[in-house]
Amino acid sequence: MLNSFVVKPPIRLLAADIDGTLLNPEFRISDVDMAALRRAHQEGVEIILVTGRRHKFALPIAELLGFDLWLISSNGAVTRSLSGETFHRDMLPAETCRKLCSTMQEFRGNTVLTFDIESKGAIVLEHMRDLSESIQRWLEKNLQYIDFVVPLEKSLTTDPVQAMFCGRIEHMHQALGVLAASGLEKEITVLRTEYPVRDLSIVDVLNQGCSKGHALERWAKYRGIPREQVMAIGDNYNDIEMLAFAGQPFIMGNASEELRGRGWTVTLANDQNGVAAAIEQVLGARVGV
Repeated sequence: MLNSFVVKPPIRLLAADIDGTLLNPEFRISDVDMAALRRAHQEGVEIILVTGRRHKFALPIAELLGFDLWLISSNGAVTRSLSGETFHRDMLPAETCRKLCSTMQEFRGNTVLTFDIESKGAIVLEHMRDLSESIQRWLEKNLQYIDFVVPLEKSLTTDPVQAMFCGRIEHMHQALGVLAASGLEKEITVLRTEYPVRDLSIVDVLNQGCSKGHALERWAKYRGIPREQVMAIGDNYNDIEMLAFAGQPFIMGNASEELRGRGWTVTLANDQNGVAAAIEQVLGARVGV
């Protein structure tokens, strides 16, 4: 009589970033990457998307996968299901945001506040003049959610999700310097995302202790999954905490040389099905379409 048994996958949770990781340069999920994620899901691995996007802006990508899953959005501030069930929110206190706006006066034209609503006012800025050059496409896609409030502080009738500063990389490095000298380090978390080809840097300011890594750790603990069975794939600076937590971290081949030199396993670039290649390394050489 033969004994039957089930071979368990070496991972139980796979956390994937969206932009620069899951999406290729044409802002699409390749058929090969799609097949790899679906195969992992079929083999019992939970897939969670972890992104700097707002939940609503990430939904169309998540829905393409064709199975139920959760999303960690706004760089760890919100954990919510496809159906809209909320597991956790980590908002930036309004009073802290007021201090931030005051400190960052010289970058007011680069400032965006986001709120956890899905209507006009989810995104608040004073004007587009200093933003249209760097994030024109994002502004156009989110136009129905944008409200203009002068000064920004008037919008702070409730705690925002985060504050964002967007612009050219050199200018945002100056913003990072001002933030570092602000004295707010015990109240905020500062994360950055850089796209050198577009000369774009996004500096996200969230509640103290909020990051993709903290949110992923919270979710894994809730699911009863040890970090050794967590795999994460990312490509940018805002993925650092997530990759540091995961027992099996993969950095995309299109990531900066600095990030690729941190000792994480380097997979292929996002235009070469890097997500599928990483999954193949962990689950075996059966990825393809």
